[in-house]
Amino acid sequence: MEKIYLYSFAILLSASALVSCKSNKNATSEKTGLAYNRAENGGFQVNTKFRRGPGPGLVEIEGGVFVMSGSAIGIPGQELKDYNHKRETTVSSFYMDETEVSNTNWLEYLNWIRRTDPTNYEYYYNELPDTLVWRRPLSYNEPYVDNYLRHPAYQDYPVVGVSWEQAQRYCSWRTDIVNESLLREQGYMTSYKDLYGGQNGKKTNAATTAARPTGPFTTDLYQNGQYDDKGKRAMKDLSPQGTIAAGNGKPVKGGATRNVRLEDGILKQPYRLPTEAEWEYAALGLIGNTEYENINNNKVYPWDGLGIASAKTKTRGLILANFKRTKGDYMGVGGSLNDKGSITVPVRAYVPNDFGLYNMAGNVNEWVSDVYRSNTFNDAEALNPYRGNNFQDKKIADQVTGKLEKDKYNRPIMTPAVSGRKQTWAEKQAAVAAAGAQAQTAAAPTTTYNADQRGYRDEENKLYGEITLVNNKSRVYKGGSWDDQALWLNPATRRYLQQDESTADLGFRCAMTMLGASEINPNGKPQFKPKQQKPFNAKKR
Repeated sequence: MEKIYLYSFAILLSASALVSCKSNKNATSEKTGLAYNRAENGGFQVNTKFRRGPGPGLVEIEGGVFVMSGSAIGIPGQELKDYNHKRETTVSSFYMDETEVSNTNWLEYLNWIRRTDPTNYEYYYNELPDTLVWRRPLSYNEPYVDNYLRHPAYQDYPVVGVSWEQAQRYCSWRTDIVNESLLREQGYMTSYKDLYGGQNGKKTNAATTAARPTGPFTTDLYQNGQYDDKGKRAMKDLSPQGTIAAGNGKPVKGGATRNVRLEDGILKQPYRLPTEAEWEYAALGLIGNTEYENINNNKVYPWDGLGIASAKTKTRGLILANFKRTKGDYMGVGGSLNDKGSITVPVRAYVPNDFGLYNMAGNVNEWVSDVYRSNTFNDAEALNPYRGNNFQDKKIADQVTGKLEKDKYNRPIMTPAVSGRKQTWAEKQAAVAAAGAQAQTAAAPTTTYNADQRGYRDEENKLYGEITLVNNKSRVYKGGSWDDQALWLNPATRRYLQQDESTADLGFRCAMTMLGASEINPNGKPQFKPKQQKPFNAKKR
């Protein structure tokens, strides 16, 4: 059957044009009859021409139902805990990195830190991968210690020696740098050229100099109005506050502008680590084996068939992933190398799976976001299962203006969530008063809500972290690596490591939530056609 590829090639920032920022001036509310996007009607703005698209580096993964751990096969010596419990599960559509994060990708991160905060040696040091993971007492790996991260010979190889915590911070940084670049390139903020042109001998004015950021851009602070930089194509503010008057009481010349808001549909969702269910679903790529909701044949690996070698004429016999065939065979026989990698290989090596994802088996294991428990999937939700929720709120610095408190990296300070539901106004005011009293007395906050749900439904394992190596900082990794044998290439297998540790065979790739409809490509498929809204005409009432 012909393979079905759903991934998008629009991975550059120019692909952000898929997200239209224009609004239909003729759009009208079907409930009130008032036209949207009109200053005279109160300035309520609606983007009626929104079109979603992936962020740079991501491909589209159309979700669906699958049997989690359905690819697991009985292998002698393999323990049940190394697999998920088989369970029918549904995963919502999402985006995922086409490849693992490479050394060059990580060096770009380090370069940004050195460029934007050159004297913060602690920040730079904390984000350095641990290159000492290559050292082994009875192996000569010192060249990898010195060269693997930085030498151009390995620039397209997956970054290793990165902990789960470092990967999380990379995701946060990537979110902010992508959104900032999108806003500057499209003119919603001052362009990079205008902002830093004076540094290349060009003239610059006081307004441009004033627009230069005093701290790193962060999406949360920008959306909260704490990052004031508006470019030549800044969004028009049609609200009464923006259209009635400037500081002198006269209408604003050319119209007031504002920051881009979530409602505009321009900013990208946060980059993050995929959940375990998302990762396993994406690795299997069953969409290539599916026709009219019928899965023609299951998979043991991210490719078809039960074997680990190619059956195609031109590549017959070649291993389909980077792993070790036996305890001592890492790459095959000299003169006829098989997987061609004694350690890792470039992130676009081999053939992608039916979602267009490279190296979902072998090369390096990959961090996922879940906290490890052997019995998680006995009780986890059937839709988007995940263990690891530790709910948090952004800390408010000023209760009147809603200004967020930020840390030394210009990121919002997060605090444990105080409630599992929307509080009443009276409860919020009481909490504000209590917070003020606490600041005076240094009393500990009192709450009965448990924001940390990492151990939810884990009653039989109260001694996790005390008599076992498993605790709330044990994170799952999957996929198998250059240093693993074939049994670990099965997408259902799972292992764990402490979130602050790293190894030479463990890397990661990012994911992003897809908003809106689950179906990615409806063309040529049966559809119910919704009735179009008719424009409201006040004259015919």
